[in-house]
Amino acid sequence: MTVYILVFAGALVLAIGGTPLARCLAPRLGVIDQPSARKVHQRPVPRLGGMAIYLAVLVAAVVLGRRYNFAQFGSIIVGATGISLLGLVDDRWGLSPLVKMLGQTLAALLLYATGIYVGLFRHPVLDLLITVLWVGYITNGINLLDNMDGLAGGVSAIAAAYFALMCAFSGQYLVGALAVAVMGACLGFLFYNLNPASIFMGDSGALFLGFVLAAIGIKLRFPDNVTFVTWMVPVLVMGVPILDSALVIVSRLRRRLNPFTTPGKDHVSHRLVAAGMTPREAVLTLYVAAFIFGLLALFVTRASIMEGYITGGLTALAGLYGLWRLEHPPFWTPDH
Repeated sequence: MTVYILVFAGALVLAIGGTPLARCLAPRLGVIDQPSARKVHQRPVPRLGGMAIYLAVLVAAVVLGRRYNFAQFGSIIVGATGISLLGLVDDRWGLSPLVKMLGQTLAALLLYATGIYVGLFRHPVLDLLITVLWVGYITNGINLLDNMDGLAGGVSAIAAAYFALMCAFSGQYLVGALAVAVMGACLGFLFYNLNPASIFMGDSGALFLGFVLAAIGIKLRFPDNVTFVTWMVPVLVMGVPILDSALVIVSRLRRRLNPFTTPGKDHVSHRLVAAGMTPREAVLTLYVAAFIFGLLALFVTRASIMEGYITGGLTALAGLYGLWRLEHPPFWTPDH
């Protein structure tokens, strides 16, 4: 527990101190998010906050490095660094979705090569494919969720908190400490990113957080439960970005749009605002949803096999209903 406190405090302080520096540096590097019709903000905002998050987590991770499996620890850090740098290049000059997907695939392969993979099917090829799919989906899911002040950072902090708690319960303290570092860095960044935000994390931060959370989710282990229920836990914890990405993909395909290259105000947060909420209320609502998903995940870790299956099935049905409902008024209208 002492390690958790030290890592959390260190990441929190580094993010609080580093974010203003990133905000000052962003204009000099040209990393500024300009207003546009598809964005919520009305003025130019620096988007270099991801570098403060990255450095805060990295410093905490280096402190843990002497006690961690070096190969796996290194693959997470190297993969996350590459992903974050790709995001930084995208923030400054722009990158095609194909290049970013290729980078994410290489980072996922690096995890697999060091033994960090989804062992759901117990078949190398299938496990490799689902590992790449999981890493890519969650990495991009957090990036897609970064569409309103405080949303991606807050949801990531909540997910990291649940991961840390579950790791503590199951004795996985080193993986939990990495989750605590992510939580501390996100909360420190939120001092400046809550509405009205004075800085954005940008792709360098969102992609980084998504990759690290995906890796932590893979590392979770619950040996007292069956494999399917074990892998249900990280899916529940990451429920908000998973459902938001699913909504965007399904909705854009239904409208015959490319889900990967077509930007727009069609995320869950935008639809909540369209239904009458303020942006702050929409973000807080998704915070509550993230807390509920985390509570369901905690329940599954302690539930019987049958209770786990029932919880997963009911949650999936509720998610499908939510996707259908969000595609209809007052959340969505034909003029969108």
